[in-house]
Amino acid sequence: MSESPTVNVAFEGRTYPPSGPYAVSAAQIAAFADAVGSDDPVHHDAEVARSAGYADVIASPTLAVAIAQHCDRAYIVDPEAGIDYNRVVHGEQRFVHHRPITAGDELHGETTVDSIRMAGGHAMITTRTELTAAGEPVCTSTSTIVVRGGEDK
Repeated sequence: MSESPTVNVAFEGRTYPPSGPYAVSAAQIAAFADAVGSDDPVHHDAEVARSAGYADVIASPTLAVAIAQHCDRAYIVDPEAGIDYNRVVHGEQRFVHHRPITAGDELHGETTVDSIRMAGGHAMITTRTELTAAGEPVCTSTSTIVVRGGEDK
């Protein structure tokens, strides 16, 4: 029988104050696109992006995770949340993009702990981070992590 993690279930529904700004640069967008193997020129060439109707180069959709995880950090490191990061496994990530993340954006994020569910000796935690720029919605990032229970004794 494994020991259950000591995750504080009272954190369900908690929203952390917005964090940021997180500046998004063309270099960051290009580096992330290279890292994920996207060679679409809208990630690398501002002229191509502008001719496609964007203000500047746009990020590949999954770049939002890098910023959302900065925002989620407030919850993960909150000592009262009871999360042992050494026991965390990333379970799932979803995005709803309201518009592309664009070079020059100054993003802010607000994280809410949507659910905490105990199952099989583990805690399954879903957080939702709303990314905005100048007060306008950019992306809703939803992440599920699993905090593994202890080892058999």
